[in-house]
Amino acid sequence: MDPEIAALAGTAGTTLVTLLATDTWYSVRDRVVALWQRARPDRAPAVAAELDVTREELLGARAAGDEAVEAEMGAEWQGRIRRLLTAHPELAGELRTLLAELAPDTVPAPTVTQHATASGQARVYQAGRDMRISGADGS
Repeated sequence: MDPEIAALAGTAGTTLVTLLATDTWYSVRDRVVALWQRARPDRAPAVAAELDVTREELLGARAAGDEAVEAEMGAEWQGRIRRLLTAHPELAGELRTLLAELAPDTVPAPTVTQHATASGQARVYQAGRDMRISGADGS
């Protein structure tokens, strides 16, 4: 499984469930259903109904003080979103944009992977961001 998709799905599942308990839930539901509509139009109405059920169960659990239900629902939606993104990775950018608009502090940063090989007396310098090397010998 692609770790970037897994991280995005994890964030999306948790964020989605949290936002379903807010005043913006209609907008959230409609925009999430739109993702399914593009990839799996046959599933979109069922996803809308499942989001409505999730919201009702979430509100009931919160009223009863059952905090475990929210985590379970987040994991459930994480799995659904992960399966959607695995089958349709082209939706990842759209989902990131959606999360950035709805909950900007929750969007995971893209993963950077670096590989280098040096032989002999060669040196390898890598940085995920800024790097400053002073002196001819790198010290």
